[in-house]
Amino acid sequence: GAFIGFLVTFFIATKFLRPEEIGLVRILLEAGLIFGALSQLGISFSGIRFYPYFKDKKNNDNGFFFWTLLVPFIGFLLVSLCFILFKSPIASYFSKNSALFVDYYYFIIPLGFFFLYMVVFETNANVLMRIVVPKFIREIGIRCMTVVVYLLYAFKFISLDYFVVLLVCVYGIATVLNLIYLFSLRKISLKPNFSFVHKPLRNSFLFYTLFATLITFTGSIMGKIDVFLVGGQLGLEDTGIYSIAFYIAIIVEIPYRSLVAISLPEISQSIKDKNVKHTNLLCKKVSLHQFLIGCFIFLLIWINIDFIFAILPNGHIYANGKWVVFFIGLARLIDSSFGVGLSVLNFSKHYYYSLLFTFGLVIVTIMANLYFIPIFGMTGASLGTFLSYIFYIALLLAFIKIKLNVLPLSFNLLKIVFIIGFMLGVSWMWKTFLTPMLISSLQSLWALVLNATGKTFLVMGLGLILVYTLKVSEDVNSLAKKYAGKIGIHI
Repeated sequence: GAFIGFLVTFFIATKFLRPEEIGLVRILLEAGLIFGALSQLGISFSGIRFYPYFKDKKNNDNGFFFWTLLVPFIGFLLVSLCFILFKSPIASYFSKNSALFVDYYYFIIPLGFFFLYMVVFETNANVLMRIVVPKFIREIGIRCMTVVVYLLYAFKFISLDYFVVLLVCVYGIATVLNLIYLFSLRKISLKPNFSFVHKPLRNSFLFYTLFATLITFTGSIMGKIDVFLVGGQLGLEDTGIYSIAFYIAIIVEIPYRSLVAISLPEISQSIKDKNVKHTNLLCKKVSLHQFLIGCFIFLLIWINIDFIFAILPNGHIYANGKWVVFFIGLARLIDSSFGVGLSVLNFSKHYYYSLLFTFGLVIVTIMANLYFIPIFGMTGASLGTFLSYIFYIALLLAFIKIKLNVLPLSFNLLKIVFIIGFMLGVSWMWKTFLTPMLISSLQSLWALVLNATGKTFLVMGLGLILVYTLKVSEDVNSLAKKYAGKIGIHI
């Protein structure tokens, strides 16, 4: 459902919006996300970490929900003040190449507010192990409402001003829906239990929150700084092209959003119980399955990248972002597959080191982008981001192995690398020997469709067979046997 919603939104945007309008939307949304992330004051991490301490035997939360509302609201007021005070230097940076963004600068404040409390309500749903509805609202509901706003603007029912206003309202509606769902569970309360928040718990919470605030802020920047640098140095049109390529690439991390939402509360509890063996098992499972699924999705995209741009509305414009797809896709694959190590570090007694890693990544990413953008343009931004993530993940995995004896890596990851290498070889052979034959013997569109379909089925089919044969994952093999048995096939 999330994938279908993404495709519809993606198609409508490329069909009816100009690249500079897509660039404007992207910068506004990313700025709103950073605004909301900083306003959280680390509640998305501290909430998951400290909920086991608030929950009692009767399953009461002792005012946990109240504190998750109050703490971020204080953060929102502080960030709003800073946002107003720093308007001049920010506007100055974007005024030359992205002046249109400056005109809608203050819309980021309400947008940031809605992003903030969407995360707060989703965090409360996560600790209650109820993630389906919030995920549906985020992945399906928001996209459906966004499509309506795009169409209203495309067919000139609304002006650009109202387009931005309605886009902000979309996230406001999503926030309200999340709140209604939480109250429908009847497991939260606005009544705080002040006596429960004893001094050791309060001090621990405040100290952790201070670091989590900085971690959340730098963590949100490290996935978005390239967009702002492209917008400031190259302009909104290049930002729009870069954004479309980026959205194609980040499909690889969609499974991770569900995997991490389910696993984080269990990882937090496991670390609290000092169960290193179970923590290792959880991390290896998350990394293995995300790497497996992510690799297949990335390969599915890359072997068909020319076909994607050929059928994409205005694809000849967005094809300039082809290599952005490649480098951002790899960066997101690496981060989503092994970034669970950062979550482990955040929930451990060494959580303050997370700040050093995320801050270091931001600095390296900025330096790499500033170096590569003048040389390679938007492709340079994606290359700089990819190299930064390689450096960051390598250091992170080494650190958690030394300090916590936790390592998401496993031998089965090498099997996946072998399988992907084999699939790339098959794809190359098809492209070298069969593609010229099909293109020359059939009309253009049908040749492209037949070529992409045949190559995809062959490459993916052989890959899946190897995954089962090499026993990459016991869970995957069990599911394969289960569903094959339902159709009378015994494997």
